Amino acid sequence: MKYYIIAGEASGDLLGSYLMQAIKDQDPQADFRCWGGDLMEAQGGELTKHYKELAFMGFWEVATHLRTILNNIAICKIDMLLFEPDVVVLIDYPGFNLRIAEFAKEQNIRVVYYVSPQIWAWKKNRIHKIKRDVDTMITILPFEQDFYAKYNYKVHYVGHPLLDVVNDKMADEDWETFKTQHHLDDRPVIAVLPGSRRQELKKMLPVMVQMAEQFPEFQFVMSKVKWLPVSLYQPHIHNKKITLVEGNTYALLHHAKAALVTSGTATLETALWNVPQVVCYKGSFLSYLIARLVVGKHLKYISLVNLILDKPAVTELIQQDCNPKKLKEELAKIVYDTNFTEEMQRHYTQLRHILGDAGASTNAAKLIVKDDIR
Repeated sequence: MKYYIIAGEASGDLLGSYLMQAIKDQDPQADFRCWGGDLMEAQGGELTKHYKELAFMGFWEVATHLRTILNNIAICKIDMLLFEPDVVVLIDYPGFNLRIAEFAKEQNIRVVYYVSPQIWAWKKNRIHKIKRDVDTMITILPFEQDFYAKYNYKVHYVGHPLLDVVNDKMADEDWETFKTQHHLDDRPVIAVLPGSRRQELKKMLPVMVQMAEQFPEFQFVMSKVKWLPVSLYQPHIHNKKITLVEGNTYALLHHAKAALVTSGTATLETALWNVPQVVCYKGSFLSYLIARLVVGKHLKYISLVNLILDKPAVTELIQQDCNPKKLKEELAKIVYDTNFTEEMQRHYTQLRHILGDAGASTNAAKLIVKDDIR
């Protein structure tokens, strides 16, 4: 079969790569054309666009890049028609992918959505487009089945694919090797995960890097995105004694005592590695204001950990609360207060129980390869 797969950001590239491997196990003749990244390309996908050209965050940022986004949608439609896929697989990235779903449906191409858009958080009216244009919805969060059932729409819950990824990377890596490779000393490590988008870095780095001076008994190690230039990081970490590590996030989490994490998929990854964390989010004022107006007050949390558990298992510092004073207070709790961290890790155990066993990628692949599944 021919598969046209679209992922618009780093997390989608990661999950897409595992999905492609699972599809190949089911369909050895699989032919992939992709919008994604290096990981999907490494699985044999012919890359049309890299996600680094697609990752726009926030209402204001999307508005200012609207011409680029519309141009990419037009390119995608033409490229899809030329490829003539048997199935289009859409991975999250709803603003773009729901438009492509509508187009693919008009062309009588089967549409599978893998990783549901978070319409339970905002833009619930998108359910009508999904019911009209998406043949198979594959969900990865346990509460999404109940949400869609309210709208009389059948979905397929397969578990969370990050369990596949983390379990795959769990093999112990020697601390001495990691320390030597990155020129670290013997102090405990605090991981800094500032996000994968330029807009995130501009907002998060000035706050996060200040912690290195506040906690000198720890060494701060920051995860750098491969495709972003060092020049985005360097002005912030200069003279802050922060080590930059590229493309080695899981190894970093494996050796970390604690983590500062920008809200997103990384919060769940950090929890699955059992690392105590403080979740941070700081966007442009206009984007945040619009988001609050659209979402309202019904969404209590922004991190996946808290959303899945439906309780404040990890601290979230949002917008004006994401400041050096509060971040120092919360980081102190997870590095000095044993009772606090043990309680958080008990929540992590509950989280793993809710998510279930690994195998989501294989479960999803079976649904996609079997073209009679709706």
